Amino acid sequence: MKIGNIHFEKNASFLLISGPCVIEDYRTTFSVASFLKDLTQSLDIPFVFKASYDKANRTSIHAYRGPGKDEGLRILSQIKAELDIPVLSDVHRISEVESAAKVLDIIQIPAFLCRQTDFLLTVSGAGKPVNIKKGQFMAPMDMANVVEKVKSTGNDAVLITERGSMFGYNNLVVDFRGIGIMQQTGCPVIFDATHSVQLPGGRGTSSGGQREFAPVLARAAIAAGADGLFFEVHPDPDKALCDGPNSLKTDRAFQNLLRQLKRIRQAL
Repeated sequence: MKIGNIHFEKNASFLLISGPCVIEDYRTTFSVASFLKDLTQSLDIPFVFKASYDKANRTSIHAYRGPGKDEGLRILSQIKAELDIPVLSDVHRISEVESAAKVLDIIQIPAFLCRQTDFLLTVSGAGKPVNIKKGQFMAPMDMANVVEKVKSTGNDAVLITERGSMFGYNNLVVDFRGIGIMQQTGCPVIFDATHSVQLPGGRGTSSGGQREFAPVLARAAIAAGADGLFFEVHPDPDKALCDGPNSLKTDRAFQNLLRQLKRIRQAL
Protein backbone atom coordinates (compact mmCIF):
# COMPACT_ATOMS: atom_id res chain seq x y z
CA MET A 1 0.00 0.00 0.00
CA LYS A 2 1.37 3.39 -0.99
CA ILE A 3 0.73 6.05 1.66
CA GLY A 4 2.11 9.39 0.60
CA ASN A 5 5.82 8.89 0.11
CA ILE A 6 6.06 5.54 1.93
CA HIS A 7 5.32 1.99 0.88
CA PHE A 8 3.76 -0.11 3.62
CA GLU A 9 4.21 -3.88 3.36
CA LYS A 10 2.29 -6.12 5.74
CA ASN A 11 5.21 -8.41 6.51
CA ALA A 12 7.78 -5.67 7.05
CA SER A 13 8.16 -3.44 10.10
CA PHE A 14 4.91 -2.34 11.70
CA LEU A 15 3.34 0.93 10.56
CA LEU A 16 3.22 3.72 13.14
CA ILE A 17 0.37 6.23 13.13
CA SER A 18 1.05 8.83 15.79
CA GLY A 19 0.61 12.45 16.81
CA PRO A 20 -1.44 14.63 19.14
CA CYS A 21 -5.16 14.03 19.54
CA VAL A 22 -6.01 17.46 18.19
CA ILE A 23 -4.21 20.38 16.58
CA GLU A 24 -3.68 22.90 19.38
CA ASP A 25 -1.44 25.32 17.49
CA TYR A 26 1.20 25.16 14.76
CA ARG A 27 4.25 25.16 17.05
CA THR A 28 3.13 22.25 19.25
CA THR A 29 1.92 20.21 16.28
CA PHE A 30 5.15 20.76 14.34
CA SER A 31 7.33 19.86 17.32
CA VAL A 32 5.52 16.55 17.81
CA ALA A 33 5.70 15.74 14.09
CA SER A 34 9.42 16.57 13.97
CA PHE A 35 10.13 14.42 17.05
CA LEU A 36 8.27 11.46 15.57
CA LYS A 37 9.89 11.79 12.15
CA ASP A 38 13.40 11.79 13.61
CA LEU A 39 12.61 8.87 15.90
CA THR A 40 10.99 6.66 13.26
CA GLN A 41 13.74 7.40 10.74
CA SER A 42 16.36 6.28 13.24
CA LEU A 43 14.42 3.05 13.85
CA ASP A 44 13.41 2.49 10.20
CA ILE A 45 9.71 2.38 11.07
CA PRO A 46 7.22 3.64 8.43
CA PHE A 47 5.39 6.61 9.92
CA VAL A 48 2.19 8.56 9.29
CA PHE A 49 1.57 11.73 11.30
CA LYS A 50 -1.87 12.03 12.89
CA ALA A 51 -3.64 15.12 14.22
CA SER A 52 -7.33 16.05 14.17
CA TYR A 53 -8.51 19.45 12.97
CA ASP A 54 -11.96 18.97 14.53
CA LYS A 55 -13.06 16.50 17.19
CA ALA A 56 -16.80 16.52 16.63
CA ASN A 57 -17.51 13.80 19.21
CA ARG A 58 -16.28 15.39 22.44
CA THR A 59 -18.07 14.54 25.68
CA SER A 60 -19.04 18.13 26.54
CA ILE A 61 -20.24 21.07 24.46
CA HIS A 62 -17.54 23.10 26.26
CA ALA A 63 -14.64 20.83 25.23
CA TYR A 64 -11.94 22.05 22.84
CA ARG A 65 -12.58 20.64 19.37
CA GLY A 66 -9.68 22.00 17.35
CA PRO A 67 -9.01 24.89 14.95
CA GLY A 68 -11.56 23.71 12.39
CA LYS A 69 -11.27 22.45 8.82
CA ASP A 70 -9.69 25.39 7.02
CA GLU A 71 -7.02 26.32 9.57
CA GLY A 72 -6.40 22.70 10.55
CA LEU A 73 -5.84 21.51 6.99
CA ARG A 74 -3.58 24.51 6.37
CA ILE A 75 -1.40 23.51 9.33
CA LEU A 76 -1.31 19.87 8.27
CA SER A 77 -0.44 20.85 4.70
CA GLN A 78 2.42 23.04 5.91
CA ILE A 79 3.83 20.36 8.20
CA LYS A 80 3.49 17.75 5.46
CA ALA A 81 5.51 19.93 3.07
CA GLU A 82 8.15 21.03 5.57
CA LEU A 83 8.87 17.58 6.99
CA ASP A 84 8.02 15.49 3.90
CA ILE A 85 5.78 13.10 5.85
CA PRO A 86 2.35 11.62 5.12
CA VAL A 87 -0.51 12.98 7.25
CA LEU A 88 -3.80 11.61 8.55
CA SER A 89 -6.84 13.20 10.12
CA ASP A 90 -10.39 12.10 10.81
CA VAL A 91 -13.31 13.55 8.89
CA HIS A 92 -16.78 13.78 10.43
CA ARG A 93 -18.87 15.28 7.62
CA ILE A 94 -19.46 14.45 3.98
CA SER A 95 -19.09 18.13 3.12
CA GLU A 96 -15.44 18.09 4.29
CA VAL A 97 -14.24 15.06 2.35
CA GLU A 98 -13.28 16.85 -0.87
CA SER A 99 -11.18 19.48 0.92
CA ALA A 100 -9.58 16.93 3.24
CA ALA A 101 -8.62 14.62 0.36
CA LYS A 102 -6.52 17.40 -1.19
CA VAL A 103 -4.24 17.40 1.87
CA LEU A 104 -4.51 14.08 3.69
CA ASP A 105 -2.66 10.93 2.68
CA ILE A 106 -5.04 8.79 4.76
CA ILE A 107 -8.61 9.74 5.59
CA GLN A 108 -9.77 8.29 8.89
CA ILE A 109 -13.32 7.14 9.60
CA PRO A 110 -14.15 7.88 13.26
CA ALA A 111 -15.29 4.88 15.28
CA PHE A 112 -18.78 6.27 15.83
CA LEU A 113 -19.28 6.65 12.05
CA CYS A 114 -17.99 3.28 10.85
CA ARG A 115 -21.51 2.03 9.99
CA GLN A 116 -22.65 5.16 8.13
CA THR A 117 -22.90 3.80 4.60
CA ASP A 118 -23.18 7.07 2.64
CA PHE A 119 -20.30 8.57 4.60
CA LEU A 120 -18.12 5.50 3.99
CA LEU A 121 -18.84 5.54 0.27
CA THR A 122 -18.03 9.24 -0.04
CA VAL A 123 -14.73 8.91 1.84
CA SER A 124 -13.63 5.81 -0.07
CA GLY A 125 -14.62 7.43 -3.36
CA ALA A 126 -12.11 10.23 -2.75
CA GLY A 127 -9.37 7.84 -3.87
CA LYS A 128 -7.19 8.04 -0.78
CA PRO A 129 -6.26 5.22 1.61
CA VAL A 130 -8.89 4.87 4.32
CA ASN A 131 -8.34 4.00 7.96
CA ILE A 132 -11.53 2.70 9.57
CA LYS A 133 -11.71 2.88 13.34
CA LYS A 134 -13.68 -0.13 14.61
CA GLY A 135 -16.67 1.11 16.53
CA GLN A 136 -16.58 0.44 20.26
CA PHE A 137 -19.97 -1.20 19.74
CA MET A 138 -18.84 -3.49 16.89
CA ALA A 139 -17.80 -7.14 17.00
CA PRO A 140 -14.55 -7.74 15.08
CA MET A 141 -16.22 -10.06 12.56
CA ASP A 142 -18.78 -7.36 11.71
CA MET A 143 -16.01 -5.16 10.29
CA ALA A 144 -16.01 -7.36 7.18
CA ASN A 145 -19.26 -5.67 6.15
CA VAL A 146 -17.72 -2.25 6.69
CA VAL A 147 -14.71 -3.16 4.54
CA GLU A 148 -17.02 -4.46 1.82
CA LYS A 149 -18.79 -1.09 1.69
CA VAL A 150 -15.51 0.77 1.26
CA LYS A 151 -14.10 -1.63 -1.32
CA SER A 152 -17.33 -1.51 -3.34
CA THR A 153 -16.09 1.84 -4.71
CA GLY A 154 -12.96 0.19 -6.10
CA ASN A 155 -10.74 1.51 -3.31
CA ASP A 156 -8.66 -1.38 -1.94
CA ALA A 157 -6.34 0.76 0.20
CA VAL A 158 -8.06 0.04 3.50
CA LEU A 159 -6.76 -0.27 7.05
CA ILE A 160 -8.78 -1.29 10.11
CA THR A 161 -7.95 0.07 13.54
CA GLU A 162 -8.89 -1.76 16.73
CA ARG A 163 -9.56 0.57 19.66
CA GLY A 164 -11.31 -1.62 22.22
CA SER A 165 -14.94 -2.51 22.93
CA MET A 166 -17.27 -0.70 25.31
CA PHE A 167 -19.81 -2.39 27.53
CA GLY A 168 -20.80 0.81 29.33
CA TYR A 169 -19.65 2.25 32.64
CA ASN A 170 -16.79 4.36 31.25
CA ASN A 171 -14.45 1.56 30.30
CA LEU A 172 -13.04 -0.22 27.24
CA VAL A 173 -11.92 -3.84 26.95
CA VAL A 174 -9.55 -5.26 24.32
CA ASP A 175 -10.03 -8.76 22.89
CA PHE A 176 -6.84 -9.59 21.00
CA ARG A 177 -8.62 -12.29 19.01
CA GLY A 178 -10.04 -9.37 17.05
CA ILE A 179 -6.71 -8.71 15.35
CA GLY A 180 -6.67 -12.12 13.70
CA ILE A 181 -10.39 -12.00 12.97
CA MET A 182 -10.19 -8.65 11.19
CA GLN A 183 -7.04 -9.65 9.29
CA GLN A 184 -9.22 -12.24 7.56
CA THR A 185 -10.64 -9.34 5.52
CA GLY A 186 -7.23 -9.05 3.88
CA CYS A 187 -6.72 -5.58 5.35
CA PRO A 188 -3.83 -4.57 7.61
CA VAL A 189 -4.99 -4.20 11.21
CA ILE A 190 -3.67 -1.34 13.33
CA PHE A 191 -3.93 -1.40 17.12
CA ASP A 192 -4.79 1.89 18.82
CA ALA A 193 -2.93 1.55 22.10
CA THR A 194 -3.87 4.91 23.57
CA HIS A 195 -7.59 5.07 22.79
CA SER A 196 -7.88 1.52 24.11
CA VAL A 197 -6.93 2.76 27.60
CA GLN A 198 -9.36 5.67 27.42
CA LEU A 199 -12.15 5.85 30.01
CA PRO A 200 -14.97 7.39 27.91
CA GLY A 201 -16.77 10.07 29.88
CA GLY A 202 -14.83 8.96 32.93
CA ARG A 203 -14.37 12.51 34.21
CA GLY A 204 -17.99 13.51 33.84
CA THR A 205 -17.52 16.24 31.26
CA SER A 206 -14.48 14.66 29.60
CA SER A 207 -12.87 11.27 29.12
CA GLY A 208 -10.33 9.87 31.52
CA GLY A 209 -7.60 7.39 30.75
CA GLN A 210 -4.96 5.01 32.06
CA ARG A 211 -1.94 5.84 29.93
CA GLU A 212 0.31 3.64 32.06
CA PHE A 213 -1.29 0.57 30.46
CA ALA A 214 -0.84 1.67 26.83
CA PRO A 215 2.66 0.11 26.56
CA VAL A 216 1.32 -3.17 27.96
CA LEU A 217 -1.40 -3.37 25.33
CA ALA A 218 0.96 -2.25 22.55
CA ARG A 219 3.41 -5.05 23.32
CA ALA A 220 0.57 -7.58 23.39
CA ALA A 221 -0.80 -6.31 20.07
CA ILE A 222 2.53 -6.64 18.26
CA ALA A 223 2.99 -10.11 19.73
CA ALA A 224 -0.52 -10.98 18.51
CA GLY A 225 0.47 -10.00 14.95
CA ALA A 226 -0.89 -6.47 14.55
CA ASP A 227 0.33 -4.78 11.36
CA GLY A 228 0.68 -1.38 12.95
CA LEU A 229 0.25 0.74 16.05
CA PHE A 230 -1.57 3.99 16.75
CA PHE A 231 -0.41 6.26 19.59
CA GLU A 232 -1.59 9.69 20.58
CA VAL A 233 1.38 11.60 22.01
CA HIS A 234 1.96 15.07 23.44
CA PRO A 235 4.90 17.01 24.96
CA ASP A 236 2.91 17.47 28.20
CA PRO A 237 -0.10 15.12 28.29
CA ASP A 238 -1.39 16.54 31.57
CA LYS A 239 -1.86 19.91 29.82
CA ALA A 240 -3.14 18.55 26.49
CA LEU A 241 -6.41 20.11 25.35
CA CYS A 242 -7.86 16.73 24.34
CA ASP A 243 -7.30 13.10 25.42
CA GLY A 244 -4.42 13.96 27.72
CA PRO A 245 -5.15 11.17 30.26
CA ASN A 246 -4.62 8.47 27.64
CA SER A 247 -1.80 10.14 25.67
CA LEU A 248 1.88 9.24 26.01
CA LYS A 249 4.66 11.78 26.43
CA THR A 250 7.15 12.49 23.66
CA ASP A 251 10.18 11.52 25.71
CA ARG A 252 12.88 8.88 26.08
CA ALA A 253 10.39 6.37 27.51
CA PHE A 254 8.42 6.51 24.26
CA GLN A 255 11.62 6.09 22.26
CA ASN A 256 12.52 3.01 24.30
CA LEU A 257 9.01 1.62 23.88
CA LEU A 258 9.24 1.82 20.07
CA ARG A 259 12.63 0.08 20.15
CA GLN A 260 11.16 -2.68 22.29
CA LEU A 261 8.14 -3.05 20.01
CA LYS A 262 10.39 -3.34 16.97
CA ARG A 263 12.34 -6.12 18.67
CA ILE A 264 9.12 -7.98 19.44
CA ARG A 265 8.07 -7.60 15.80
CA GLN A 266 11.44 -8.93 14.61
CA ALA A 267 11.20 -11.89 17.00
CA LEU A 268 7.99 -13.02 15.29
